[in-house]
Amino acid sequence: MAEPEPEHAAVVPLYLRVAAALRSDLTDRQISPGSRLPSERSLAHRYHVNRQTVRSALQLLREERLVVTDRRGTFAAGTEHGPRVPALTAHRQTFPGGTEAADALVRASLAWEAPPAATAGRLALAPGEPTLVHRHVVLSPGGTSLQRSVSWFSRPAVAEIPQLARYRRGGNTVPQPDLRLLYHWMHQAGLRLTRRESIAVPPASATGVGDGTARLVVHRVVCDQHGHALEITDIDFAAHGAAWTYEFSG
Repeated sequence: MAEPEPEHAAVVPLYLRVAAALRSDLTDRQISPGSRLPSERSLAHRYHVNRQTVRSALQLLREERLVVTDRRGTFAAGTEHGPRVPALTAHRQTFPGGTEAADALVRASLAWEAPPAATAGRLALAPGEPTLVHRHVVLSPGGTSLQRSVSWFSRPAVAEIPQLARYRRGGNTVPQPDLRLLYHWMHQAGLRLTRRESIAVPPASATGVGDGTARLVVHRVVCDQHGHALEITDIDFAAHGAAWTYEFSG
């Protein structure tokens, strides 16, 4: 079985090194699909870490749909008859992008633009300084906008997350990008996230998506472990509901 790299090999969190070792075993089929993984205690002993580190590594692999955990233990995913990884749930947030609806009903793009002045400062950008921006629109079969979102990324986010850094040269619009795994990429880059979302019902007179009957607007700020903003997203969608604000770390 693959072992984590020595402590001096890379300055990355221990749980990421354990996850990388297990991921290699899973993808190389050294752990057979559907088979049960060793216990947390055994994995902690094997990799010379504590059990909380093992739990964090397994949680990341669950989010990547490589393993699934039930009351019997943790199993390698990917067989017809073995345990299946559940679909995305409310507690496992994904970035609002990708082809979750039919391709004809989703419009998404990445571009390199300067954000509004109020947003630039929060993202550690100088006024007028361009950064990566993601736009995502979900349309009804009749062409009505059901959901719109726009996300601005900070300079540290573009620099430290490899999957975003490839767009650093920017300039051109990238059609139909799929960034649903963005938050997993952030974890893989060693970033510990705090997400704060303010959700409200705007006045009926405000313009937006839907048919004008009911809408929700969401303002999301994702920060790293130092409190630096990585991403700011505004989402506007047709819905029926109330308003609330919640905050959690992961």
